Amino acid sequence: MHKVYSFQKNLKGLRSLAPYCAAVLFQLITVVAYAQYTTAKGNDANTPLHLLQPDYVTPYGATKPADIKAVLDRVYNYLDAATPYTLQDRSTKAIISDLNQANSNSIFTPGDFRLISYEWGVAYTGMLEAGAATGDKKFTDYTIKRINFINDVVAHYKTFLKTNPGANTPVASVLQPKALDDAGSMTAAIIKAARTDVSLKTKLRPVIDNYVNYIMTKEYRLKDGTLARNRPLPNTLWLDDLYMSLPALVQMGTLTGDKKYFDEALKQYGLFSKRMFNHEKGLYMHGWVQGMEPHPQFHWARANGWALLTKVEILDALPANYPGRAHVLSMLREHVAGLARLQDKTGLWHQLLDRNDSYLETSATAIYAYCIAHAIDKGWLDAKAYGPMAILAWNAVSTKVNAQGQVEGTCVGTGMAFDPAFYYYRPVNVFAAHGYGPVLLAGAEVYRLVQKYNFEINDSAVMFKGK
Repeated sequence: MHKVYSFQKNLKGLRSLAPYCAAVLFQLITVVAYAQYTTAKGNDANTPLHLLQPDYVTPYGATKPADIKAVLDRVYNYLDAATPYTLQDRSTKAIISDLNQANSNSIFTPGDFRLISYEWGVAYTGMLEAGAATGDKKFTDYTIKRINFINDVVAHYKTFLKTNPGANTPVASVLQPKALDDAGSMTAAIIKAARTDVSLKTKLRPVIDNYVNYIMTKEYRLKDGTLARNRPLPNTLWLDDLYMSLPALVQMGTLTGDKKYFDEALKQYGLFSKRMFNHEKGLYMHGWVQGMEPHPQFHWARANGWALLTKVEILDALPANYPGRAHVLSMLREHVAGLARLQDKTGLWHQLLDRNDSYLETSATAIYAYCIAHAIDKGWLDAKAYGPMAILAWNAVSTKVNAQGQVEGTCVGTGMAFDPAFYYYRPVNVFAAHGYGPVLLAGAEVYRLVQKYNFEINDSAVMFKGK
């Protein structure tokens, strides 16, 4: 193997070979690099060679609820310690125990992550799902306590600003959202918290209404009504914005019973997908700019995750026969089929999905694991076809949660670009908040999957047999 590796490092020599010979050599290198030769004693006459166990990079098949719960517990323990929910004085660092004493010099007590962000909206939802799946109340309490606290802080500062207009507050993004990133993910999580603890429904409603009003009436739009941004170029669609808006809208529809929120979500999904979904590949492009021709397509993994997660949220919220729901379901199946073709042997997916020399990325893989497992549970996808893929994805994700409960291999926050280098060289970091909510979601849903479905190892391969 060392010789093969050394040869791979010196592939420049292949340029002098005829194209046919180069192709053959590349195939040979791939076979040698991926195959394993066993030195175990025996031959095909006296040993079932097909049952020999390879040295898998990712744990294969052996997925138990207790093991999944252990990973979720590590993540919880880290996040509970790393995200305190108190206010403190910016200058003295003293904790403010009485909210009435909070002023323009007060800040949230710093932790490893912000309490209010789109990434943490996903984390709050993930905690609720982990609590519902495992029955462990600590996950649910994590979200309920922090959202309740945030709401109390918002209520205080609404009063404070009446006598101190223009003052700095730690909840400016709640009181005056300026982007879908401020509003959508947090709104969805807050509504889910209100539905989990119904005693909070009335209390949280002013915050919910303010956020939803921003999405419905204040965000910039194209002339046809499509939610858009004016960066990095004028009249730009970000695939990410599907998740930063539509789950909040369908949750609002569920909360209020008003169908206008369902209809707006379906309208937006159609406007985005007709411009950004590549039916040939079964993938979405990351960004679309009005008037750009020709249009580069970069199929960034996490943005595809946001799109897939949005479809799951829409399908969960809409009544079974709601007009337009069938189209979303069809698109979910087409998207998952496209992703299935590109899963790496490790179980992870690449940063740029269709470029397997880009690095393997954790947050997108976790989103896919959650969405596929959830779709199987709902009967939207066939368990026999996609169950093994979801299990492999979770097993891969679980190896990225370190002993401290930190999620490794997550791409940091990422803007939009029209060249490959930008995506290839985006850093990864354990403090990239984008990884934690998806891991909680994936663990919760795969926990349900392995409890509800029978799967076994047959001829060394994972096979789903049904519930």
